[in-house]
Amino acid sequence: MPTFAKPDVILTHESDLDGFTAGILLRRLAKKLHGADVRLEAWNYQAWKNRPMSERVAWICDFTYEPRFDKADWLIVDHHTTDLAPKQAQLIHDKTRSAGLLAYDLCRAEGLASPALDRLVHFNNVADLFLEDDPDFVLAQDYANLVKTYGFWNLHAVIEGELERLLDHPLLEVIAVKRRLEDPLGYEWSRPRVVAITPELGLVNTVIGNVNLIVYRLLDEWAVPHPVLVTLFRKANGLMIASFRSRDGGALRVAEKLAGGGHPNASGATLPRSVTNAAEAVLHLRKVLEGNPPATTGPLNSLGSLLDGFTPAKG
Repeated sequence: MPTFAKPDVILTHESDLDGFTAGILLRRLAKKLHGADVRLEAWNYQAWKNRPMSERVAWICDFTYEPRFDKADWLIVDHHTTDLAPKQAQLIHDKTRSAGLLAYDLCRAEGLASPALDRLVHFNNVADLFLEDDPDFVLAQDYANLVKTYGFWNLHAVIEGELERLLDHPLLEVIAVKRRLEDPLGYEWSRPRVVAITPELGLVNTVIGNVNLIVYRLLDEWAVPHPVLVTLFRKANGLMIASFRSRDGGALRVAEKLAGGGHPNASGATLPRSVTNAAEAVLHLRKVLEGNPPATTGPLNSLGSLLDGFTPAKG
Protein backbone atom coordinates (compact mmCIF):
# COMPACT_ATOMS: atom_id res chain seq x y z
CA MET A 1 0.00 0.00 0.00
CA PRO A 2 1.55 3.34 -1.00
CA THR A 3 1.73 6.10 1.59
CA PHE A 4 -0.33 9.25 1.16
CA ALA A 5 0.42 12.59 2.77
CA LYS A 6 -2.30 14.24 4.85
CA PRO A 7 -4.40 16.40 2.50
CA ASP A 8 -5.51 19.94 3.20
CA VAL A 9 -8.60 19.35 1.05
CA ILE A 10 -10.33 16.60 -0.93
CA LEU A 11 -11.70 17.77 -4.28
CA THR A 12 -14.34 15.90 -6.25
CA HIS A 13 -16.86 16.21 -9.07
CA GLU A 14 -20.24 17.44 -7.87
CA SER A 15 -22.57 16.31 -10.64
CA ASP A 16 -22.84 12.54 -10.34
CA LEU A 17 -22.80 9.53 -8.03
CA ASP A 18 -19.19 8.69 -8.88
CA GLY A 19 -17.81 11.97 -7.57
CA PHE A 20 -20.13 11.67 -4.57
CA THR A 21 -18.95 8.14 -3.77
CA ALA A 22 -15.25 8.74 -4.41
CA GLY A 23 -15.14 11.97 -2.44
CA ILE A 24 -16.80 10.50 0.64
CA LEU A 25 -14.60 7.41 0.52
CA LEU A 26 -11.38 9.42 0.23
CA ARG A 27 -12.48 11.56 3.17
CA ARG A 28 -12.97 8.37 5.17
CA LEU A 29 -9.53 7.14 4.09
CA ALA A 30 -7.94 10.40 5.27
CA LYS A 31 -9.67 9.98 8.63
CA LYS A 32 -8.28 6.47 8.98
CA LEU A 33 -4.74 7.35 7.88
CA HIS A 34 -4.35 10.73 9.54
CA GLY A 35 -7.11 11.03 12.14
CA ALA A 36 -8.39 14.22 10.52
CA ASP A 37 -11.77 15.37 9.21
CA VAL A 38 -10.53 16.79 5.93
CA ARG A 39 -12.68 19.36 4.11
CA LEU A 40 -14.53 18.00 1.08
CA GLU A 41 -15.22 20.31 -1.87
CA ALA A 42 -17.37 19.44 -4.90
CA TRP A 43 -16.95 21.29 -8.21
CA ASN A 44 -18.54 21.49 -11.65
CA TYR A 45 -16.31 21.38 -14.72
CA GLN A 46 -16.32 25.07 -15.59
CA ALA A 47 -15.57 26.36 -12.09
CA TRP A 48 -13.04 23.58 -11.67
CA LYS A 49 -10.90 24.88 -14.51
CA ASN A 50 -10.57 28.23 -12.75
CA ARG A 51 -10.00 26.95 -9.21
CA PRO A 52 -6.58 27.90 -7.81
CA MET A 53 -4.54 24.91 -6.69
CA SER A 54 -2.85 26.65 -3.78
CA GLU A 55 -3.01 23.93 -1.12
CA ARG A 56 0.21 22.26 -0.08
CA VAL A 57 -1.43 18.83 -0.44
CA ALA A 58 -4.71 17.90 -2.13
CA TRP A 59 -6.45 14.66 -2.99
CA ILE A 60 -8.45 14.87 -6.23
CA CYS A 61 -10.98 12.35 -7.52
CA ASP A 62 -13.20 11.99 -10.59
CA PHE A 63 -11.45 14.76 -12.52
CA THR A 64 -9.17 14.22 -15.52
CA TYR A 65 -5.49 14.52 -14.60
CA GLU A 66 -3.95 17.89 -15.49
CA PRO A 67 -0.34 19.09 -15.26
CA ARG A 68 -1.34 21.67 -12.63
CA PHE A 69 -1.96 18.76 -10.23
CA ASP A 70 1.62 17.54 -10.57
CA LYS A 71 2.84 18.52 -7.12
CA ALA A 72 4.72 16.58 -4.48
CA ASP A 73 2.44 14.53 -2.19
CA TRP A 74 -0.70 15.22 -4.25
CA LEU A 75 -2.98 12.25 -5.00
CA ILE A 76 -5.24 11.93 -8.05
CA VAL A 77 -7.76 9.09 -8.28
CA ASP A 78 -9.49 9.02 -11.65
CA HIS A 79 -10.60 7.01 -14.68
CA HIS A 80 -11.03 9.60 -17.43
CA THR A 81 -8.92 9.24 -20.57
CA THR A 82 -5.51 10.91 -20.37
CA ASP A 83 -2.16 10.54 -22.09
CA LEU A 84 -0.34 12.49 -19.38
CA ALA A 85 1.70 11.08 -16.51
CA PRO A 86 2.76 13.00 -13.40
CA LYS A 87 6.38 13.40 -12.36
CA GLN A 88 5.69 14.27 -8.71
CA ALA A 89 2.05 13.53 -7.86
CA GLN A 90 0.63 10.04 -7.37
CA LEU A 91 -1.91 9.12 -10.05
CA ILE A 92 -4.16 6.11 -9.54
CA HIS A 93 -5.79 5.64 -12.92
CA ASP A 94 -7.80 2.92 -14.63
CA LYS A 95 -10.26 3.62 -17.47
CA THR A 96 -12.11 0.37 -16.78
CA ARG A 97 -12.98 1.24 -13.16
CA SER A 98 -14.97 4.16 -11.80
CA ALA A 99 -13.31 6.70 -9.52
CA GLY A 100 -15.50 5.39 -6.71
CA LEU A 101 -14.21 1.86 -7.20
CA LEU A 102 -10.60 3.06 -7.34
CA ALA A 103 -11.12 5.00 -4.10
CA TYR A 104 -12.75 1.95 -2.53
CA ASP A 105 -9.73 -0.16 -3.47
CA LEU A 106 -7.65 2.18 -1.31
CA CYS A 107 -10.17 1.99 1.52
CA ARG A 108 -10.34 -1.78 1.30
CA ALA A 109 -6.56 -2.01 1.69
CA GLU A 110 -6.94 -0.13 4.99
CA GLY A 111 -9.69 -2.38 6.32
CA LEU A 112 -12.54 0.01 5.54
CA ALA A 113 -14.60 -2.38 3.43
CA SER A 114 -18.08 -3.63 4.36
CA PRO A 115 -20.86 -5.57 2.63
CA ALA A 116 -22.94 -2.38 2.38
CA LEU A 117 -20.08 -0.47 0.76
CA ASP A 118 -19.40 -3.41 -1.55
CA ARG A 119 -22.92 -3.10 -2.95
CA LEU A 120 -22.98 0.68 -3.13
CA VAL A 121 -19.64 0.85 -4.93
CA HIS A 122 -20.83 -1.85 -7.33
CA PHE A 123 -23.97 0.14 -8.15
CA ASN A 124 -21.88 3.25 -8.67
CA ASN A 125 -19.47 1.43 -10.97
CA VAL A 126 -22.28 -0.03 -13.08
CA ALA A 127 -24.03 3.34 -13.36
CA ASP A 128 -20.98 5.46 -14.07
CA LEU A 129 -19.52 3.12 -16.70
CA PHE A 130 -23.05 2.55 -18.08
CA LEU A 131 -22.68 -1.25 -17.98
CA GLU A 132 -26.01 -2.07 -19.60
CA ASP A 133 -25.46 -5.82 -19.54
CA ASP A 134 -25.07 -5.95 -15.77
CA PRO A 135 -28.16 -7.42 -14.04
CA ASP A 136 -28.15 -4.49 -11.59
CA PHE A 137 -28.09 -1.83 -14.33
CA VAL A 138 -31.61 -0.45 -13.76
CA LEU A 139 -31.21 -0.30 -9.98
CA ALA A 140 -27.75 1.24 -10.38
CA GLN A 141 -29.25 3.99 -12.53
CA ASP A 142 -31.78 4.67 -9.78
CA TYR A 143 -28.93 5.16 -7.31
CA ALA A 144 -27.14 7.45 -9.73
CA ASN A 145 -30.32 9.45 -10.24
CA LEU A 146 -30.46 10.23 -6.51
CA VAL A 147 -27.57 12.66 -6.90
CA LYS A 148 -28.96 14.15 -10.11
CA THR A 149 -32.42 14.57 -8.59
CA TYR A 150 -31.57 15.86 -5.13
CA GLY A 151 -28.12 17.36 -5.62
CA PHE A 152 -24.72 16.54 -4.14
CA TRP A 153 -24.89 18.49 -0.90
CA ASN A 154 -28.60 17.93 -0.25
CA LEU A 155 -28.09 14.18 -0.48
CA HIS A 156 -24.90 14.43 1.58
CA ALA A 157 -26.91 16.19 4.29
CA VAL A 158 -29.71 13.60 4.22
CA ILE A 159 -27.27 10.73 4.88
CA GLU A 160 -25.06 12.92 7.11
CA GLY A 161 -22.02 11.94 5.08
CA GLU A 162 -22.45 8.23 5.91
CA LEU A 163 -22.38 6.52 2.52
CA GLU A 164 -23.83 3.25 3.87
CA ARG A 165 -27.07 5.05 4.68
CA LEU A 166 -27.67 5.42 0.95
CA LEU A 167 -28.16 1.66 0.59
CA ASP A 168 -31.88 0.83 0.24
CA HIS A 169 -32.73 4.44 1.06
CA PRO A 170 -36.47 5.27 0.98
CA LEU A 171 -35.84 7.91 -1.68
CA LEU A 172 -35.09 5.05 -4.09
CA GLU A 173 -38.82 4.28 -4.04
CA VAL A 174 -39.48 7.76 -5.39
CA ILE A 175 -36.88 7.29 -8.13
CA ALA A 176 -38.30 3.86 -9.08
CA VAL A 177 -41.86 5.16 -9.40
CA LYS A 178 -40.64 8.11 -11.46
CA ARG A 179 -38.72 5.71 -13.73
CA ARG A 180 -41.67 3.39 -14.33
CA LEU A 181 -44.20 6.11 -14.96
CA GLU A 182 -42.21 9.01 -16.32
CA ASP A 183 -39.51 7.49 -18.54
CA PRO A 184 -41.81 6.00 -21.24
CA LEU A 185 -43.90 9.18 -21.32
CA GLY A 186 -40.80 11.35 -21.36
CA TYR A 187 -39.24 9.42 -24.24
CA GLU A 188 -42.35 9.65 -26.43
CA TRP A 189 -42.63 13.38 -25.73
CA SER A 190 -38.95 14.13 -26.38
CA ARG A 191 -38.41 12.03 -29.52
CA PRO A 192 -40.15 14.34 -32.04
CA ARG A 193 -38.82 17.50 -30.39
CA VAL A 194 -35.07 17.13 -30.97
CA VAL A 195 -33.64 20.37 -32.42
CA ALA A 196 -30.62 20.30 -34.76
CA ILE A 197 -27.76 22.45 -33.46
CA THR A 198 -25.29 21.11 -36.04
CA PRO A 199 -25.47 17.96 -38.19
CA GLU A 200 -23.54 16.19 -35.42
CA LEU A 201 -25.35 17.65 -32.42
CA GLY A 202 -29.03 17.60 -31.49
CA LEU A 203 -30.71 19.35 -28.57
CA VAL A 204 -33.12 17.13 -26.63
CA ASN A 205 -35.99 18.85 -24.86
CA THR A 206 -37.16 16.91 -21.81
CA VAL A 207 -40.04 17.52 -19.46
CA ILE A 208 -40.21 14.34 -17.36
CA GLY A 209 -38.26 11.14 -16.90
CA ASN A 210 -34.63 10.15 -16.41
CA VAL A 211 -32.85 12.38 -18.89
CA ASN A 212 -29.87 10.02 -19.29
CA LEU A 213 -32.00 6.99 -20.06
CA ILE A 214 -34.20 8.96 -22.47
CA VAL A 215 -31.18 10.30 -24.33
CA TYR A 216 -29.43 6.92 -24.52
CA ARG A 217 -32.62 5.30 -25.79
CA LEU A 218 -32.78 7.91 -28.56
CA LEU A 219 -29.19 7.05 -29.47
CA ASP A 220 -29.68 3.27 -29.20
CA GLU A 221 -32.79 3.23 -31.36
CA TRP A 222 -31.34 5.63 -33.94
CA ALA A 223 -34.46 7.68 -33.36
CA VAL A 224 -32.64 10.88 -34.37
CA PRO A 225 -29.95 11.56 -37.02
CA HIS A 226 -27.44 13.15 -34.62
CA PRO A 227 -24.57 11.05 -33.15
CA VAL A 228 -24.26 13.43 -30.19
CA LEU A 229 -27.16 14.72 -28.11
CA VAL A 230 -27.21 17.59 -25.63
CA THR A 231 -29.59 18.48 -22.81
CA LEU A 232 -29.63 21.76 -20.88
CA PHE A 233 -29.87 22.27 -17.13
CA ARG A 234 -30.05 25.45 -15.09
CA LYS A 235 -28.31 25.34 -11.73
CA ALA A 236 -29.63 27.10 -8.65
CA ASN A 237 -27.07 29.87 -9.18
CA GLY A 238 -28.41 30.51 -12.69
CA LEU A 239 -25.58 28.89 -14.63
CA MET A 240 -26.62 26.87 -17.68
CA ILE A 241 -25.07 23.41 -17.99
CA ALA A 242 -24.89 21.50 -21.28
CA SER A 243 -24.77 17.72 -20.88
CA PHE A 244 -23.55 15.72 -23.90
CA ARG A 245 -24.14 12.03 -24.64
CA SER A 246 -23.01 9.80 -27.51
CA ARG A 247 -22.10 6.23 -28.41
CA ASP A 248 -18.92 6.82 -30.44
CA GLY A 249 -16.89 9.14 -28.24
CA GLY A 250 -18.28 12.30 -29.80
CA ALA A 251 -19.63 13.71 -26.53
CA LEU A 252 -16.20 14.48 -25.14
CA ARG A 253 -15.01 16.03 -28.42
CA VAL A 254 -17.93 18.45 -28.38
CA ALA A 255 -17.63 19.24 -24.65
CA GLU A 256 -13.94 20.05 -24.94
CA LYS A 257 -14.69 22.67 -27.60
CA LEU A 258 -16.83 24.37 -24.95
CA ALA A 259 -14.13 24.15 -22.24
CA GLY A 260 -15.88 21.17 -20.67
CA GLY A 261 -14.85 17.60 -20.07
CA GLY A 262 -15.88 14.16 -18.86
CA HIS A 263 -16.07 10.71 -20.39
CA PRO A 264 -15.92 9.92 -24.13
CA ASN A 265 -19.68 9.29 -24.24
CA ALA A 266 -20.85 11.33 -21.24
CA SER A 267 -19.50 14.84 -20.86
CA GLY A 268 -20.58 18.31 -19.82
CA ALA A 269 -19.77 22.00 -20.05
CA THR A 270 -20.89 25.14 -18.26
CA LEU A 271 -22.12 27.85 -20.62
CA PRO A 272 -21.21 31.54 -20.14
CA ARG A 273 -23.29 33.56 -17.68
CA SER A 274 -24.59 35.61 -20.61
CA VAL A 275 -26.49 32.50 -21.79
CA THR A 276 -29.77 32.53 -19.87
CA ASN A 277 -32.23 30.55 -22.01
CA ALA A 278 -32.46 27.81 -24.63
CA ALA A 279 -32.45 30.17 -27.62
CA GLU A 280 -29.25 31.82 -26.42
CA ALA A 281 -27.77 28.40 -25.71
CA VAL A 282 -28.45 27.28 -29.29
CA LEU A 283 -26.80 30.43 -30.65
CA HIS A 284 -23.79 29.98 -28.38
CA LEU A 285 -23.38 26.29 -29.26
CA ARG A 286 -23.61 27.02 -32.97
CA LYS A 287 -21.18 29.92 -32.72
CA VAL A 288 -18.58 27.81 -30.91
CA LEU A 289 -19.06 24.62 -32.93
CA GLU A 290 -19.53 26.15 -36.39
CA GLY A 291 -17.84 29.53 -36.08
CA ASN A 292 -20.87 31.77 -36.64
CA PRO A 293 -24.48 31.64 -35.48
CA PRO A 294 -27.22 31.64 -38.13
CA ALA A 295 -29.01 34.81 -39.11
CA THR A 296 -32.38 35.11 -37.38
CA THR A 297 -35.55 36.99 -38.16
CA GLY A 298 -37.62 35.54 -35.32
CA PRO A 299 -36.86 33.32 -32.35
CA LEU A 300 -34.16 31.31 -34.16
CA ASN A 301 -36.17 31.13 -37.40
CA SER A 302 -37.51 27.60 -37.82
CA LEU A 303 -36.32 26.65 -34.35
CA GLY A 304 -38.62 29.17 -32.76
CA SER A 305 -41.69 26.95 -32.60
CA LEU A 306 -39.69 24.04 -31.22
CA LEU A 307 -37.94 26.15 -28.58
CA ASP A 308 -41.07 28.01 -27.59
CA GLY A 309 -41.66 27.09 -23.98
CA PHE A 310 -38.38 25.19 -23.74
CA THR A 311 -37.27 25.49 -20.11
CA PRO A 312 -33.92 23.95 -19.09
CA ALA A 313 -34.26 21.45 -16.28
CA LYS A 314 -32.99 22.45 -12.86
CA GLY A 315 -29.80 20.59 -12.04
